Amino acid sequence: MNPTSGKINGSLSDSNSEDARQQQKLHKKKSSTQLPQPGTTHGSCAFDSAMITLVPITDAAHVVHGPSGCAASIWGSYSSLSSDSMLYKIRFTSDIDENDIIFGGAKKLYKGILELARRYKPTAVFVYSTCITALIGDDIEGVCKNATEKTGIPTIPVHCPGFIGNQNLGNRVAGEALLEHVIGTAQPDTTTPYDINLIGEHNIAGAIWNVLPLLEKLGIRVLAKITGDAVYKEVCYAHRAKLNVLLSSKALINMAKGMEKKYGIPYIEESIYGVESINQCLRNIAAKLGNSDLQSRTEKLIVEETAAIDEKLGLYITRLQGKRIILSIGSFKSWLIIFAAKKLGMEVIAISTTNNTEEDRIRVKSLLGQDGIILEQNSPEEILQIINSNLADMLIADKRYQDTSLTARIPFLDINIERNHPYAGYIGILEVAQELYAAFYNPVWEQVWQPAPWSVGVESAGNSQQEEI
Repeated sequence: MNPTSGKINGSLSDSNSEDARQQQKLHKKKSSTQLPQPGTTHGSCAFDSAMITLVPITDAAHVVHGPSGCAASIWGSYSSLSSDSMLYKIRFTSDIDENDIIFGGAKKLYKGILELARRYKPTAVFVYSTCITALIGDDIEGVCKNATEKTGIPTIPVHCPGFIGNQNLGNRVAGEALLEHVIGTAQPDTTTPYDINLIGEHNIAGAIWNVLPLLEKLGIRVLAKITGDAVYKEVCYAHRAKLNVLLSSKALINMAKGMEKKYGIPYIEESIYGVESINQCLRNIAAKLGNSDLQSRTEKLIVEETAAIDEKLGLYITRLQGKRIILSIGSFKSWLIIFAAKKLGMEVIAISTTNNTEEDRIRVKSLLGQDGIILEQNSPEEILQIINSNLADMLIADKRYQDTSLTARIPFLDINIERNHPYAGYIGILEVAQELYAAFYNPVWEQVWQPAPWSVGVESAGNSQQEEI
């Protein structure tokens, strides 16, 4: 029997889930007559987010059991980088068609797994269910078991059809798949008292590489990265770490709690974006590992790194302080820009809280102060009105709002999921400052701010006529 429904129901009813509680609050506030809006599930279904969580396991093959369009939906959208294998960049799909929907696609999936195992020899295979294959009842659990016995390659089912919920639920399902089928299945060659796991950082644009050298300087070994720039073997022995450090993705807190219950590994929730956040992260890791000498070395490193970054930011602070910005981007990048703006002496006058929890909205309001504006509709018309009434100097949003900034004739910066700059750690704040500086002082804006040539001609002609009269 396919266990999908039971596992999904367990995830949905998790009383410890912050997302579930927030959804209940929002549901109470919404009118019963409110209709769903087109496009509200685009790019944020459970299937997409489960793959985004697991695809950074770079030496594994990731197979989408569904139509080929599902495989195309997320690949390439997130620039998660690898320092080793590139197998995770290849798209594998069972390419379900009409006949498979009628007669079942399990046999087709099984044959496909055998073929990719023969040709690519991955260290593991992850198989993702989709809406169609979940509805027709294909037993991917049984297929994965048979494929593992036949090939000797661990084949892991991930029950993540898109219709089960939003992206947070998909992340949790992915974490539960790792906890059930992967973590604890191997042992590392050696262990140290300073072994930690980094959970929830996907190494977008190589962000994790800004942090690993800091931990290495302190003598802290990252046993497993779940899942940014990860290899399958290190995830298998993640249960031997002394501490789990949960970064960015709160949805994976269920996995951290599961590891604490099953293996006795404590966890802490931290951020590596912003100088104050990375300072606090390093301090808390050292404190949790419980070594006074490590704590002393951590404080020394923080002083050195903070002084070095302050010196590099001096020029940018001189040129950017006092500038007023409007922020309309989602997830952790909002916090990143707010912290960077405060460091550079800039003022965030308005921000969108779309896709944020109620707790995040309260935190945003406290950071912006009483005069801060929360964007409710997040429409171009609303943003343009705020730009004009508050004399904003820059709009930071995704590319959908580029025309809005051109209409207002203010600089525009696009910071999105396809970004190519790592923003984590101390170096990350410098990357943000450089992007803000380059956007604001782009020479094109000097031309944009000039009157149009035909306007100058009309004004000159009007003045001449007045002189003749």
